[in-house]
Amino acid sequence: MTDDLTDPASPDTRPDPAAAPSLPALIELLEVLDLQPLGSAHISVKGAAGDAETDLGLSSAAVFVGQSQKQHHGRVFGGQVLAQSVIAAGRTVEGVGDTPRHIHSLHGYFVRAGDDSHPIRFAVENIRDGNSFSTRRVHAIQYGKPILSMITSFQSQSDGLEHQDAMPAAPDPESLPSLAEVARTVDDPRTRHFARDRPIDLRHVEGQIHVRPGRQLAPQQSVWLKAIGPLPDDPLLHAAVLAYASDYSLLEPILRRHGLAWSDPRLRVASLDHAMWFHRPGRADEWVLYTERSPTAQGGRGLSTGQMFSSDGALIATVAQEGMTRLKG
Repeated sequence: MTDDLTDPASPDTRPDPAAAPSLPALIELLEVLDLQPLGSAHISVKGAAGDAETDLGLSSAAVFVGQSQKQHHGRVFGGQVLAQSVIAAGRTVEGVGDTPRHIHSLHGYFVRAGDDSHPIRFAVENIRDGNSFSTRRVHAIQYGKPILSMITSFQSQSDGLEHQDAMPAAPDPESLPSLAEVARTVDDPRTRHFARDRPIDLRHVEGQIHVRPGRQLAPQQSVWLKAIGPLPDDPLLHAAVLAYASDYSLLEPILRRHGLAWSDPRLRVASLDHAMWFHRPGRADEWVLYTERSPTAQGGRGLSTGQMFSSDGALIATVAQEGMTRLKG
Protein backbone atom coordinates (compact mmCIF):
# COMPACT_ATOMS: atom_id res chain seq x y z
CA MET A 1 0.00 0.00 0.00
CA THR A 2 1.20 3.47 -0.71
CA ASP A 3 1.12 4.88 1.97
CA ASP A 4 22.59 -2.91 -4.18
CA LEU A 5 25.59 -3.97 -4.26
CA THR A 6 28.03 -2.04 -2.08
CA ASP A 7 31.67 -2.83 -1.48
CA PRO A 8 33.01 -2.74 2.09
CA ALA A 9 34.37 0.69 2.85
CA SER A 10 36.64 2.06 5.52
CA PRO A 11 35.10 4.48 8.05
CA ASP A 12 36.70 7.39 6.21
CA THR A 13 35.18 6.45 2.84
CA ARG A 14 31.92 4.84 3.86
CA PRO A 15 29.11 6.40 1.76
CA ASP A 16 26.15 8.32 3.12
CA PRO A 17 23.55 5.61 3.93
CA ALA A 18 20.95 7.56 1.96
CA ALA A 19 23.21 7.94 -1.07
CA ALA A 20 22.16 4.65 -2.67
CA PRO A 21 19.99 1.64 -1.89
CA SER A 22 21.90 -1.25 -0.34
CA LEU A 23 22.07 -4.89 -1.38
CA PRO A 24 20.45 -6.07 1.89
CA ALA A 25 17.19 -4.43 0.76
CA LEU A 26 17.06 -6.67 -2.31
CA ILE A 27 18.24 -9.74 -0.40
CA GLU A 28 15.47 -9.12 2.12
CA LEU A 29 12.87 -8.89 -0.65
CA LEU A 30 14.02 -12.21 -2.14
CA GLU A 31 13.86 -13.81 1.31
CA VAL A 32 10.35 -12.42 1.84
CA LEU A 33 9.27 -13.91 -1.50
CA ASP A 34 10.79 -17.30 -0.65
CA LEU A 35 7.62 -18.70 0.88
CA GLN A 36 7.75 -21.91 2.89
CA PRO A 37 5.12 -24.65 2.36
CA LEU A 38 3.06 -25.65 5.40
CA GLY A 39 0.98 -28.41 3.82
CA SER A 40 -2.74 -28.15 3.08
CA ALA A 41 -5.95 -27.07 4.76
CA HIS A 42 -9.66 -27.44 4.05
CA ILE A 43 -11.84 -24.46 3.14
CA SER A 44 -15.57 -24.78 3.82
CA VAL A 45 -18.05 -22.40 2.19
CA LYS A 46 -21.50 -22.19 3.73
CA GLY A 47 -24.61 -20.17 2.98
CA ALA A 48 -27.86 -19.55 4.81
CA ALA A 49 -31.11 -21.17 3.68
CA GLY A 50 -33.82 -19.95 6.02
CA ASP A 51 -32.60 -20.69 9.53
CA ALA A 52 -30.40 -23.59 8.45
CA GLU A 53 -26.91 -23.47 7.04
CA THR A 54 -26.37 -25.11 3.67
CA ASP A 55 -22.90 -26.46 2.92
CA LEU A 56 -21.85 -25.16 -0.50
CA GLY A 57 -18.68 -27.15 -0.74
CA LEU A 58 -15.38 -28.15 0.84
CA SER A 59 -12.09 -27.71 -0.99
CA SER A 60 -8.42 -28.19 -0.22
CA ALA A 61 -5.95 -25.31 -0.18
CA ALA A 62 -2.17 -25.37 -0.29
CA VAL A 63 -0.74 -23.25 2.53
CA PHE A 64 2.49 -21.25 2.54
CA VAL A 65 3.98 -18.89 5.10
CA GLY A 66 6.13 -15.81 4.67
CA GLN A 67 7.59 -12.93 6.64
CA SER A 68 7.33 -9.18 5.99
CA GLN A 69 9.64 -6.29 5.33
CA LYS A 70 9.80 -3.90 8.26
CA GLN A 71 8.10 -0.55 7.67
CA HIS A 72 8.46 2.63 9.70
CA HIS A 73 4.70 2.61 10.41
CA GLY A 74 4.51 -1.11 11.31
CA ARG A 75 2.02 -1.98 8.55
CA VAL A 76 2.71 -4.41 5.73
CA PHE A 77 3.42 -2.85 2.33
CA GLY A 78 0.59 -3.84 0.00
CA GLY A 79 2.90 -4.54 -2.93
CA GLN A 80 4.69 -7.11 -0.80
CA VAL A 81 1.47 -9.07 -0.16
CA LEU A 82 0.59 -8.89 -3.87
CA ALA A 83 3.99 -10.29 -4.80
CA GLN A 84 3.85 -13.05 -2.18
CA SER A 85 0.39 -14.06 -3.37
CA VAL A 86 1.70 -14.31 -6.94
CA ILE A 87 4.47 -16.62 -5.74
CA ALA A 88 2.09 -18.74 -3.67
CA ALA A 89 -0.38 -19.18 -6.53
CA GLY A 90 2.38 -19.88 -9.05
CA ARG A 91 3.87 -22.60 -6.85
CA THR A 92 0.62 -24.57 -7.17
CA VAL A 93 0.59 -24.24 -10.98
CA GLU A 94 4.07 -25.63 -11.54
CA GLY A 95 3.85 -28.98 -13.32
CA VAL A 96 0.31 -28.45 -14.62
CA GLY A 97 -0.03 -29.16 -18.35
CA ASP A 98 2.62 -30.02 -20.93
CA THR A 99 4.13 -26.52 -21.12
CA PRO A 100 4.76 -23.89 -18.42
CA ARG A 101 1.81 -21.70 -17.48
CA HIS A 102 2.70 -18.10 -16.74
CA ILE A 103 0.59 -15.60 -14.85
CA HIS A 104 -1.51 -13.35 -17.10
CA SER A 105 -3.80 -11.58 -14.61
CA LEU A 106 -4.50 -10.89 -10.96
CA HIS A 107 -7.36 -9.14 -9.19
CA GLY A 108 -6.97 -8.47 -5.49
CA TYR A 109 -8.69 -6.63 -2.65
CA PHE A 110 -6.87 -5.24 0.36
CA VAL A 111 -9.17 -6.15 3.24
CA ARG A 112 -7.23 -5.21 6.37
CA ALA A 113 -3.93 -3.60 7.28
CA GLY A 114 -1.20 -6.17 7.87
CA ASP A 115 1.18 -6.37 10.84
CA ASP A 116 4.81 -6.45 9.64
CA SER A 117 5.95 -8.22 12.85
CA HIS A 118 3.69 -11.25 12.35
CA PRO A 119 3.98 -14.05 9.74
CA ILE A 120 1.48 -14.16 6.88
CA ARG A 121 -0.11 -17.42 5.78
CA PHE A 122 -1.20 -17.83 2.16
CA ALA A 123 -4.00 -20.30 1.46
CA VAL A 124 -4.19 -21.14 -2.27
CA GLU A 125 -7.37 -22.74 -3.56
CA ASN A 126 -7.26 -24.58 -6.89
CA ILE A 127 -10.35 -23.28 -8.70
CA ARG A 128 -9.67 -24.96 -12.06
CA ASP A 129 -7.00 -26.41 -14.32
CA GLY A 130 -8.24 -26.31 -17.92
CA ASN A 131 -6.53 -27.18 -21.18
CA SER A 132 -4.78 -23.79 -21.37
CA PHE A 133 -5.67 -21.83 -18.22
CA SER A 134 -5.28 -22.39 -14.48
CA THR A 135 -7.24 -20.32 -11.96
CA ARG A 136 -6.31 -19.89 -8.30
CA ARG A 137 -7.79 -18.01 -5.33
CA VAL A 138 -5.37 -16.79 -2.66
CA HIS A 139 -6.14 -15.54 0.84
CA ALA A 140 -3.34 -13.82 2.77
CA ILE A 141 -4.17 -14.39 6.45
CA GLN A 142 -2.98 -12.92 9.75
CA TYR A 143 -4.48 -13.59 13.18
CA GLY A 144 -7.07 -15.82 11.50
CA LYS A 145 -8.43 -13.07 9.23
CA PRO A 146 -7.71 -12.21 5.59
CA ILE A 147 -5.68 -9.08 4.87
CA LEU A 148 -5.76 -9.65 1.09
CA SER A 149 -8.02 -11.74 -1.14
CA MET A 150 -6.90 -12.37 -4.71
CA ILE A 151 -7.92 -14.41 -7.73
CA THR A 152 -5.30 -14.99 -10.38
CA SER A 153 -5.00 -16.84 -13.68
CA PHE A 154 -2.16 -18.56 -15.52
CA GLN A 155 -1.95 -19.53 -19.20
CA SER A 156 0.23 -21.75 -21.34
CA GLN A 157 1.82 -20.00 -24.32
CA SER A 158 -0.56 -19.50 -27.24
CA ASP A 159 -0.61 -17.75 -30.62
CA GLY A 160 -3.26 -15.23 -31.63
CA LEU A 161 -3.95 -11.66 -32.68
CA GLU A 162 -1.39 -9.16 -31.47
CA HIS A 163 -1.07 -5.38 -31.15
CA GLN A 164 -0.07 -2.91 -28.46
CA ASP A 165 0.05 0.79 -27.55
CA ALA A 166 3.24 2.56 -28.53
CA MET A 167 5.70 3.39 -25.78
CA PRO A 168 5.66 7.14 -25.07
CA ALA A 169 8.81 9.23 -25.28
CA ALA A 170 10.75 9.61 -22.04
CA PRO A 171 14.24 10.74 -21.03
CA ASP A 172 16.90 8.13 -20.43
CA PRO A 173 16.58 6.78 -16.86
CA GLU A 174 20.29 7.26 -16.21
CA SER A 175 19.80 11.01 -16.79
CA LEU A 176 17.26 11.26 -13.95
CA PRO A 177 18.03 11.42 -10.22
CA SER A 178 17.08 8.44 -8.09
CA LEU A 179 15.06 8.84 -4.92
CA ALA A 180 18.25 8.17 -2.96
CA GLU A 181 19.99 11.08 -4.69
CA VAL A 182 17.02 13.35 -4.04
CA ALA A 183 16.97 12.28 -0.38
CA ARG A 184 20.48 13.64 0.10
CA THR A 185 19.28 17.13 -0.80
CA VAL A 186 16.32 17.33 1.60
CA ASP A 187 16.13 17.48 5.38
CA ASP A 188 13.47 14.80 5.74
CA PRO A 189 14.41 11.68 7.80
CA ARG A 190 11.40 9.71 6.55
CA THR A 191 12.36 10.24 2.91
CA ARG A 192 15.99 9.29 3.62
CA HIS A 193 14.91 6.11 5.40
CA PHE A 194 12.48 5.27 2.58
CA ALA A 195 15.20 5.75 -0.05
CA ARG A 196 17.81 3.72 1.80
CA ASP A 197 15.67 0.63 2.43
CA ARG A 198 13.96 0.32 -0.96
CA PRO A 199 14.84 -2.69 -3.21
CA ILE A 200 13.46 -0.90 -6.31
CA ASP A 201 15.19 2.03 -8.00
CA LEU A 202 12.53 4.61 -8.94
CA ARG A 203 13.26 7.63 -11.15
CA HIS A 204 10.41 10.07 -11.73
CA VAL A 205 10.34 11.83 -15.08
CA GLU A 206 8.32 14.75 -13.65
CA GLY A 207 10.20 14.84 -10.35
CA GLN A 208 9.53 13.36 -6.91
CA ILE A 209 6.55 14.42 -4.79
CA HIS A 210 7.69 12.90 -1.50
CA VAL A 211 8.50 16.23 0.13
CA ARG A 212 7.08 18.90 -2.20
CA PRO A 213 4.12 18.86 -4.63
CA GLY A 214 4.77 18.75 -8.36
CA ARG A 215 4.85 22.01 -10.30
CA GLN A 216 2.00 21.03 -12.62
CA LEU A 217 -1.48 19.95 -11.51
CA ALA A 218 -1.54 17.12 -14.04
CA PRO A 219 -3.12 13.72 -13.31
CA GLN A 220 -0.34 11.72 -14.95
CA GLN A 221 3.32 10.87 -14.57
CA SER A 222 6.00 8.45 -15.79
CA VAL A 223 8.44 6.53 -13.61
CA TRP A 224 11.43 4.41 -14.62
CA LEU A 225 11.90 1.45 -12.28
CA LYS A 226 13.98 -1.68 -11.83
CA ALA A 227 15.34 -3.88 -9.05
CA ILE A 228 18.57 -2.53 -7.56
CA GLY A 229 20.42 -5.74 -8.46
CA PRO A 230 20.18 -8.81 -10.71
CA LEU A 231 17.43 -11.36 -10.14
CA PRO A 232 17.35 -15.11 -10.86
CA ASP A 233 16.00 -16.19 -14.27
CA ASP A 234 12.57 -17.17 -12.95
CA PRO A 235 9.57 -15.70 -14.85
CA LEU A 236 7.31 -16.11 -11.79
CA LEU A 237 9.74 -14.15 -9.61
CA HIS A 238 10.02 -11.33 -12.17
CA ALA A 239 6.21 -11.11 -12.39
CA ALA A 240 6.03 -10.98 -8.59
CA VAL A 241 8.63 -8.20 -8.35
CA LEU A 242 6.82 -6.20 -11.05
CA ALA A 243 3.60 -6.58 -9.04
CA TYR A 244 5.51 -5.46 -5.95
CA ALA A 245 6.89 -2.37 -7.70
CA SER A 246 3.54 -1.51 -9.31
CA ASP A 247 2.09 -0.52 -5.93
CA TYR A 248 4.73 2.09 -5.04
CA SER A 249 3.68 5.05 -7.16
CA LEU A 250 0.38 4.27 -8.88
CA LEU A 251 -1.73 6.62 -6.73
CA GLU A 252 0.68 9.54 -7.20
CA PRO A 253 -1.14 10.99 -10.27
CA ILE A 254 -4.07 11.68 -7.95
CA LEU A 255 -1.83 13.61 -5.57
CA ARG A 256 -0.20 15.51 -8.44
CA ARG A 257 -3.57 16.59 -9.79
CA HIS A 258 -4.44 18.16 -6.43
CA GLY A 259 -1.05 19.69 -5.62
CA LEU A 260 -0.24 17.31 -2.76
CA ALA A 261 2.96 15.64 -1.55
CA TRP A 262 3.36 12.47 0.51
CA SER A 263 4.71 14.59 3.38
CA ASP A 264 1.39 16.45 3.78
CA PRO A 265 0.25 15.63 7.37
CA ARG A 266 -3.42 15.82 6.33
CA LEU A 267 -3.09 13.04 3.79
CA ARG A 268 -4.69 9.62 4.35
CA VAL A 269 -4.00 7.18 1.53
CA ALA A 270 -4.42 3.41 1.33
CA SER A 271 -4.77 0.93 -1.53
CA LEU A 272 -8.23 -0.63 -1.79
CA ASP A 273 -7.91 -3.00 -4.75
CA HIS A 274 -5.35 -3.86 -7.40
CA ALA A 275 -5.60 -5.46 -10.84
CA MET A 276 -2.75 -6.37 -13.17
CA TRP A 277 -2.58 -7.97 -16.61
CA PHE A 278 0.72 -9.44 -17.80
CA HIS A 279 0.94 -9.21 -21.60
CA ARG A 280 4.52 -10.11 -22.52
CA PRO A 281 7.62 -11.41 -20.73
CA GLY A 282 9.55 -8.75 -18.87
CA ARG A 283 12.48 -8.55 -16.48
CA ALA A 284 12.15 -6.63 -13.24
CA ASP A 285 15.93 -6.11 -13.05
CA GLU A 286 16.02 -4.13 -16.30
CA TRP A 287 14.62 -0.62 -16.78
CA VAL A 288 10.83 -0.51 -17.11
CA LEU A 289 8.90 2.68 -17.97
CA TYR A 290 5.75 2.88 -15.84
CA THR A 291 3.30 5.43 -17.29
CA GLU A 292 0.48 6.31 -14.90
CA ARG A 293 -2.66 8.45 -15.02
CA SER A 294 -5.76 9.07 -12.91
CA PRO A 295 -9.06 9.48 -14.79
CA THR A 296 -11.13 10.29 -11.69
CA ALA A 297 -11.24 10.90 -7.94
CA GLN A 298 -14.45 11.18 -5.90
CA GLY A 299 -16.07 10.04 -2.66
CA GLY A 300 -12.75 9.72 -0.83
CA ARG A 301 -11.48 7.32 -3.53
CA GLY A 302 -9.21 7.80 -6.52
CA LEU A 303 -8.58 5.57 -9.52
CA SER A 304 -5.25 5.24 -11.34
CA THR A 305 -4.17 3.12 -14.29
CA GLY A 306 -0.68 2.34 -15.53
CA GLN A 307 1.26 0.69 -18.35
CA MET A 308 4.67 -0.94 -18.02
CA PHE A 309 7.00 -0.89 -21.04
CA SER A 310 10.37 -2.58 -21.40
CA SER A 311 13.18 -0.31 -22.55
CA ASP A 312 12.85 -1.72 -26.10
CA GLY A 313 9.18 -0.63 -26.26
CA ALA A 314 7.31 -3.88 -25.50
CA LEU A 315 4.14 -3.42 -23.43
CA ILE A 316 4.75 -5.78 -20.50
CA ALA A 317 1.77 -5.13 -18.25
CA THR A 318 -1.28 -2.99 -17.56
CA VAL A 319 -2.24 -2.07 -14.00
CA ALA A 320 -5.27 -0.49 -12.29
CA GLN A 321 -5.76 0.47 -8.68
CA GLU A 322 -8.32 2.33 -6.62
CA GLY A 323 -7.21 3.87 -3.37
CA MET A 324 -8.63 5.72 -0.43
CA THR A 325 -7.56 9.34 -0.85
CA ARG A 326 -8.67 11.62 1.98
CA LEU A 327 -7.52 14.85 3.57
CA LYS A 328 -7.97 14.98 7.34
CA GLY A 329 -9.39 18.30 8.44
